[in-house]
Amino acid sequence: MEKIQTVKIQNPEYGDTYTAHIEKNGAGWLGQIQEVPEVKCEESTPDALLKVLKNKLHEVLIARADAWDKQIEEDIKAGRLEPLRKKALEDIKAGRYTDL
Repeated sequence: MEKIQTVKIQNPEYGDTYTAHIEKNGAGWLGQIQEVPEVKCEESTPDALLKVLKNKLHEVLIARADAWDKQIEEDIKAGRLEPLRKKALEDIKAGRYTDL
């Protein structure tokens, strides 16, 4: 096996940079995104591998964002954020806040 190569992948939608680790494995190439371990694959060329890694990364990030949105909606409907809302209003009324 050859040495592991590190390639930076920029996600244009979110503006984040991720680190892909790729390496030759026999006739193919293996790769994964360090910060998102569920994104890993094998392809025949480094270019094909990077393309698939970028696509899978995008899919996972979209799925994570959708799951986050769904969870927040469920938490709001269930009233789990109500204590935080009340505390925030109390802090505002008492002047305990900083404008961002």
